[in-house]
Amino acid sequence: MGIELRAGLHTGECELLGEKVAGIAVHVGARVASAAAPNGVLVSSTVRDLVSGSGIAFEGRGERELRELKGIGARQLFAVV
Repeated sequence: MGIELRAGLHTGECELLGEKVAGIAVHVGARVASAAAPNGVLVSSTVRDLVSGSGIAFEGRGERELRELKGIGARQLFAVV
């Protein structure tokens, strides 16, 4: 079908606003996903640190200033390999 997917993972505290999930962690996760390559999975350093010892392998993709979140600083991103 020619469909390319990209995924991004981050974890953090979220807020419920009615039936919607909100908060900085939601925005970071969305920006991590948008930075992923087609058919790739990127995670934040927070996720990588939390799954340490799980056997999941990561490869560094550098530090990036996430679009529209410049006030929170750059984030280290990792590809799942």
